[in-house]
Amino acid sequence: MNPLYSVAEIRAIERAAAAALPPGALMQRAGQASANAALDLLPLSTAHARVLVLAGPGDNGGDALEAAAHLSYTGAQVTLIHFTPSGASSPERNAALQRAKVSDARFREWDDTDITGTEWSLVVDGLFGIGLKRPLDGAFRALAEVINQLRCTVLALDVPSGLDADTGAVIGPNGIAIHATHTITFIGNKPGLHTCDGRDYAGLVDVARLEIDASHYAPTRLHLNDVKFFARHLRARRHNSHKGSYGNVAVIGGARGMGGAPILAARAALNSGAGRVYALFAEEALAFDPGQPELMCRLAGDFDLSLATLVIGPGLGGSRAAHDLLAGAVNCGSALLADADALNLLAADPALQTAMAHRPAAVVLTPHPLEAARLLGSSIAAVQADRLAAARALAARLHAVVVLKGSGTVIAAPGGDAVINTTGNPALATAGTGDVLAGLCGALLAQGWPQWEAALAAAWLHGMAADVLVTEGAGPIGLTAAELIPAVRVALNRMVQHHGR
Repeated sequence: MNPLYSVAEIRAIERAAAAALPPGALMQRAGQASANAALDLLPLSTAHARVLVLAGPGDNGGDALEAAAHLSYTGAQVTLIHFTPSGASSPERNAALQRAKVSDARFREWDDTDITGTEWSLVVDGLFGIGLKRPLDGAFRALAEVINQLRCTVLALDVPSGLDADTGAVIGPNGIAIHATHTITFIGNKPGLHTCDGRDYAGLVDVARLEIDASHYAPTRLHLNDVKFFARHLRARRHNSHKGSYGNVAVIGGARGMGGAPILAARAALNSGAGRVYALFAEEALAFDPGQPELMCRLAGDFDLSLATLVIGPGLGGSRAAHDLLAGAVNCGSALLADADALNLLAADPALQTAMAHRPAAVVLTPHPLEAARLLGSSIAAVQADRLAAARALAARLHAVVVLKGSGTVIAAPGGDAVINTTGNPALATAGTGDVLAGLCGALLAQGWPQWEAALAAAWLHGMAADVLVTEGAGPIGLTAAELIPAVRVALNRMVQHHGR
């Protein structure tokens, strides 16, 4: 179910498969798969299609050379910019180069090719693949800058050149990568295509397994999110039920001037199916929420925390009273989701972190990169440089399910399993959307979902609600967090109708 593989795992699969195949078979298959993907992006008649193929000095360039030869045989007008290896080239790549040379592909030097003066139907990026470890520089950087200015379809082979296949970060502090509209990735899918900068640079991703036998693939602990992972917990509601059947949620937050955050989280929890929802305020409690009068507004200090699933942090503030509320929540036996200010308070208190790690009840943490950095004693740059490693480290340290928010949200379990979420878009880059996610996940926990499946479903539904709203024209620019809440309700009910038991 949508497995993801690290570069090291891909290399191991590749070695095992190559040992059982004739020399060069995998490169030839990759070249054919690349050509097929390119043809899918070209007009039915390729006679007037102008295709620019970039073939780098390594084996990724060999894949591009094979693709160029295949494309030229279809009648496409192929221009090939070829970079000669500085050292010895593999026999497979040499064979691919000879096939390209006897085809109708036209070889051009980069420095004498006027790329911008041609209206290209397609650019095929085969400069560098998963082995790249240093930033693009020199001619490669200049070429990437030119390609990124073109207004045409770009197909990356295996991974967009300049992007780290493991982390999704553009390589180098001032690095550059080729912006692809499509990526065909070989042997198995890679995490870097789906998180951090990956979604911006990889575009639509397709996987070509190159006919490698399944026996060469070891089990992986990393996947793309999928409804199949949590569908068994989607249940149609019984007629013979009542509000007590669907759990209580208490959202704890709302320091002075930040009362909107717990209200958003509480409204999300109510609209996501919780039977009763309390909005608990650290300081002055609202009499009621006029927009959602079903919520029960109380002072947090007056509430018995054992009576509900707890969502703590939205608008909580950093006061001593807020710290004491967090300590009470950590030390009680209820399922707990910690977000926002609760995470900042946790980061500043090692003893509370220890108590959190030894909590017997369910714990879900939903940090954004800065909150994760504080908890790890790190920096935003370090977290974003390897989002998977950061999420896994937090999950192991605090013995919690961690939802590291951002493009390609990473959900990590204490044992090392991790999932990258595929839904969502830039509409979520606005204040309050994290509060909605917290309330949604809290509602699922209150309804009896295990913490892992609750986190997976919440991330998926939250992103899907934003995707639907953008499709309907309500974003991404200017979409507000409150608009997500009814869209989440619709998405959840539709999922129950399609997958529920």
